[in-house]
Amino acid sequence: MAAATLMTKPLPAHPLPKKPLPAGWPRERYESHHRRLKAMRLAIALLDTGVYRPEQAHNRKIRSTAAEIGVHTPSETTCRLVRALLYDHC
Repeated sequence: MAAATLMTKPLPAHPLPKKPLPAGWPRERYESHHRRLKAMRLAIALLDTGVYRPEQAHNRKIRSTAAEIGVHTPSETTCRLVRALLYDHC
């Protein structure tokens, strides 16, 4: 079986300028927003490497993929969210 290669490019050193989120949201909403963005990036990277099912995406695999694409190590909650996104994809 051929090894899967990562097709997603690493994040650029100088990302596009970010637009600020609306002021006045509770802190939990900002954290949730950023967690979902991170989970989507990781889910796309996993799909690029051939991981299509949640049971293939163990925490170790998700965290190693995060290191490959230059994203900070995800928490347990983010790993669960990545698996949920992969489940929705099936």
